[in-house]
Amino acid sequence: MSAPIPLPREAALEADHPLARAFASFTEAAGSLERTYSQLQAQVIQLRQELEITNCDLAQSLEENKRIRARLKRILEGLPCAVLVMEGDGRISVCNPEAERLVGAGSHDMASLLPHLAATLEQARATGEEREVAISVPASKEAAWIAARHAWLERNDGQATSVFILRDVSETKRMEQEREQLRRQQALAEMSALLAHEIRNPLGSLELFAGLLADAHLGGDRGRWVEHVQAGLRTLSATVNNVLHLHTSPPPERSEMDAGELLDWAYEFLLPLARQAGVELQVLNGVRGVGLRADRHRLEQVLLNLALNAFRFMPDGGWLSIRGDDRERAGVEIVVEDTGPGISAEDLPRIFQAGFSTRRGSCGLGLAVCQKIIEQHGGTIGVESRPECGAIFRLRLPAGGTAE
Repeated sequence: MSAPIPLPREAALEADHPLARAFASFTEAAGSLERTYSQLQAQVIQLRQELEITNCDLAQSLEENKRIRARLKRILEGLPCAVLVMEGDGRISVCNPEAERLVGAGSHDMASLLPHLAATLEQARATGEEREVAISVPASKEAAWIAARHAWLERNDGQATSVFILRDVSETKRMEQEREQLRRQQALAEMSALLAHEIRNPLGSLELFAGLLADAHLGGDRGRWVEHVQAGLRTLSATVNNVLHLHTSPPPERSEMDAGELLDWAYEFLLPLARQAGVELQVLNGVRGVGLRADRHRLEQVLLNLALNAFRFMPDGGWLSIRGDDRERAGVEIVVEDTGPGISAEDLPRIFQAGFSTRRGSCGLGLAVCQKIIEQHGGTIGVESRPECGAIFRLRLPAGGTAE
């Protein structure tokens, strides 16, 4: 191997010169910086691409969150129950439209709620059980029953948020009250029917003995006393029968009967009552020989109720007419007309309702029983009246007495 050829002295001196070394270092550093810049540029491009992907994902996520929030808001607004979200400081942060209707749109915190509603919410939060309270709804100024339930919602800062669910249970309460009222009415009806049955047996005996006394033709005051006794017993009997007909009404026991005999009975039976009331009684019997298939005892109850009703509204005396007409073999029409004060226009639609009466102390069953009995026979009952001109009741019974 040959030995290296030595450089000339000038070249060696130039290579060892500081400027040359500095230039070489600068050239090396520039090359390193250029390589580093290329690497950074590549990294920036990569990061920019990753950032664009991240931004796109974030925009999609925000849009999805926006859609979810809008959907949840629509669900919250469409809920049939009220939702109140209350923060730890008592501030109401969420109040859906149903809550605004029930508690008022101006309610922003617990203190602004109705006192009894706020107390109910506190009880629901303390016990965890559903509570009910009656409040006045601001939107309608009407009373409403509200059921309140509570749930805890924990937040990130460690404070607890309360969620109250309020339901309007007014309709349920109303149905419960109606059901309870019907139950009481049924119990009262059963008790009334039982008492009526117990009263009717001895009452029949009293009517029999009073009839025997009347047949004895006692003169003077004794005869008038007997008529008063008969009138009182017949009035009491009508009340008992009304209770039985209204609350225990089996189908009528129909049989062939003469409509004229019904009106003859009416004159004989009602005459003592008319005399006691100071009312002139007139019976025009145009249906003798006209056959009906009906329950005679129930039709007698109808005429008795109408007559007693007229007598009670003519305390100073008056005139009562009962007319029977043959409607050309299509049936029978019986017209009961009085000269009492009549029936006001606002009361006419309600007079056949059970329990309705304009007379203090009356149970309001007489006309309701009349309508029920006539309808059971397939007939109709109507009323015509003008104030201070009396009332006219028209009973129409079909020839066959067939119920509809």
